[in-house]
Amino acid sequence: MLDAMPVLLRGLQMTVLITIISLAIALVIGLVFGLFSISKNKLLRGISTVYVNIIRGTPILVQILYIYIGIPAVTDIRFSAFTAGIIVISINAGAYLVEIFRAGINSIDKGQMEAGRTLGFSYGETMRIIILPQAIKRMLPAFVNQFIVSIKDTSLLSVIGIAELTMSGQSIYSANFRAFEILTVVGILYFVIIYALTLVSRWLERRMDVS
Repeated sequence: MLDAMPVLLRGLQMTVLITIISLAIALVIGLVFGLFSISKNKLLRGISTVYVNIIRGTPILVQILYIYIGIPAVTDIRFSAFTAGIIVISINAGAYLVEIFRAGINSIDKGQMEAGRTLGFSYGETMRIIILPQAIKRMLPAFVNQFIVSIKDTSLLSVIGIAELTMSGQSIYSANFRAFEILTVVGILYFVIIYALTLVSRWLERRMDVS
């Protein structure tokens, strides 16, 4: 088993790397489309609604195959497995973050916006200086939860050959036929990192007194 640990740890490193890069991109997507979703512009709200409904209404496995196999089948656009994985996790997590941003911003008293405008701030300045800092504070536990979900979702990237943690485990037990032991270690590694994030989420909730 000790011989397998370096490979599994490299797989875990790949899992965490994909998750971090994807969530950094997903946060931008979630913020932009979240602002679209609360906009008074019907077109922007419509774009946000369509995006969220399509992504949330289709399995992430289909999305992975669509980006990595479907699009190259009809266009000249080709993605490496790593890039395709980043794109899919980013787009998928972004759709869920849209709802988190929308709910977080809407949770702030509307009087805050009116107060900002009364002080002479533009809509964007009021959102950036007054609304978003308060909303993001309330959204932090939800961000951590989405981080946990995205870590689990990376296991599906094994279908396109990315050597993340699950794929690394599969490559090992296909050679030494010790599936029970390897998959147990894979499960423990997922559990350790996800449980650590769960504790962080609970700490944030207590620290910020989020009900």
